Amino acid sequence: MLIDYPAGPTAGGVLDFWQRPVVDLGLTGPDQGKGGGYVILGPDDDATPFEGSGRYVARSETLNIFIAFRVLTEDPNLMASSKRGLALGRAGSTPTPVRFIEGVDTEWSATPSRGLGFWEDLATVVDEESVREVDKALMAMLEPLGIVKGEPFAPDERQRRLLVEGAALGELMVRNMQVNPRHTSPFWVGTSWYKLIDFEIEQETDTILQIDQRATLFYEAVTTTKGMVHPTPGTGQVYLTSKRDSEGRLVRADRSYRLHVPAEIPVAQFWSLTLYSEDTRRPYENGGTDIRSVSLDSRDENLDFNDDGSIDLYIGPTAPHGADNNWMKTVAEDGWFVYFRMYAATKPFFDKSWALPDFQAIP
Repeated sequence: MLIDYPAGPTAGGVLDFWQRPVVDLGLTGPDQGKGGGYVILGPDDDATPFEGSGRYVARSETLNIFIAFRVLTEDPNLMASSKRGLALGRAGSTPTPVRFIEGVDTEWSATPSRGLGFWEDLATVVDEESVREVDKALMAMLEPLGIVKGEPFAPDERQRRLLVEGAALGELMVRNMQVNPRHTSPFWVGTSWYKLIDFEIEQETDTILQIDQRATLFYEAVTTTKGMVHPTPGTGQVYLTSKRDSEGRLVRADRSYRLHVPAEIPVAQFWSLTLYSEDTRRPYENGGTDIRSVSLDSRDENLDFNDDGSIDLYIGPTAPHGADNNWMKTVAEDGWFVYFRMYAATKPFFDKSWALPDFQAIP
């Protein structure tokens, strides 16, 4: 695949179907925000035809890939030029400008299938993809479940029952890891804030595949890039998550909470607090009709800051008096969690001289 990538303040990347970075695009990629051409090779493609082409060459270990593209500016001219400059095409053709679908008020669900649908999706991908050496142990475990590469997935009644039960139990196990991660510690001692992406870019070390680490993230989110996994001061993105309050209790949809964000938030670009559903793992469905109903960020001119530059953000079924501008609504039927994103975090974050406190439950 050929990618013509625009210059400008963007964050992007190409990922394989294990959600491992193939190559970053934009500010944290080899073009460093200057734009350029890329070639994405499949597992067995020959790189020779692209030598001297002037394009950055990267190889995916899977046939299916994922391309992410995020514009990091509100400047309408830069936004327009970035969108005009992104083009894709097959090798041997001229890349075609991407068509952005905008202004369509249609719900989009990113929640993976549950029950038998999970196994049907897995069987489809297994059949499409090549098998790496490291995948053979997994393939051996899938075979007794009726998932065999090159063969139709046709479980009998007994297998179907066991697979549905297994999918439910597996989801409970991963949800427990998501809420109570055992492979890591809170980013700030004494808090319940965890760094969301807490594994290596390759998702393995010299001795292990980081299975629990990978499952914890990908149960509730998608994508990793070099800039997300290993951000450096002034570049990349930091993702933090919390599921508990200052007393160590799991947050609840029927209670209200305050997050006091200290002044001088260490970001060169912007920050945001985004609310997600624990059930669907997509933006929270609270009846709101605009983005700020599920995400409050530093570019929102309606936010009310304290006199010292700090800000109090609220999550709960009702807004405290006078705090509507800084509030996101929860509904009793659906639990929640948050991501606190920091774009181009600066030194005080990395040396931990600046820290987020935990959510405080409001009586």
